[in-house]
Amino acid sequence: MLKKRKRKEDEHADNHERWLVSYADFITLLFAFFIVMYAVSSVNEGKYRVLSSSLVSAFKNDNPSNFPPPQSTEFSPINTQQSSQADSIKLIDNLSFQKTKKQEKMKSMAKNILHALEPLVKDGQVRVTQSALGITVEINASVLFSPGQAKLADSSSLTLQAVAHVIKGHEHEIHVEGHTDNLPIHTENFPSNWELSSARASSVIRLFIENGVEAHRLTALGYGENRPIETNETLEGRKRNRRVTVMILSTNPDKVTEIPIVEY
Repeated sequence: MLKKRKRKEDEHADNHERWLVSYADFITLLFAFFIVMYAVSSVNEGKYRVLSSSLVSAFKNDNPSNFPPPQSTEFSPINTQQSSQADSIKLIDNLSFQKTKKQEKMKSMAKNILHALEPLVKDGQVRVTQSALGITVEINASVLFSPGQAKLADSSSLTLQAVAHVIKGHEHEIHVEGHTDNLPIHTENFPSNWELSSARASSVIRLFIENGVEAHRLTALGYGENRPIETNETLEGRKRNRRVTVMILSTNPDKVTEIPIVEY
């Protein structure tokens, strides 16, 4: 009777300890899960290979030395990430090179315009400046038009032809702006300075097209007296405000290059 009772107590004790097996399996899997999470978060190909080899060996209960390190594939998260990073760096370097090349091209264009209009630049009738927006060629209206008129004077053709010769053949957009002083005008052709400034800008554009500048690159803008660069209280100030500005844009707004965003 004693032997039977003891045997039953041993079996009961064994049944109470079975949960340790399941608990140990759970802890092992949880430990392996956190190791994998840590390894994936670290961009280190060497560690990734060692970890992969160790896990394969551990779960197959074999010696790790019997398993060669896994070969990387094109679908590996690490390889995909490194490839994306390399492509992004390459694209940024290419864009930087293109930007530098464009800046040098714009600088050369500005020098050519200065050289072509050198006599007028020295007299203060023409100003050529360069900024991040592009090249600005400011021409005094007295060089191009008679007072209150929008028809180009015969002597102005050579000036604008010299500018057209430099800018034709390029891809940059060109804005031609007409500006006046604040003295009102009211004639049959020009009821206000708006019409006069717009007509003057259009006359310059027409000459550019006749001299080989592509029409799709050109835009005429009339600002009237609303954008003065000097005071209109003096004769000299009003003379400076009566002008035509040729703006050669450094970038084309219709062709903006997009840089892809790479998630790390």
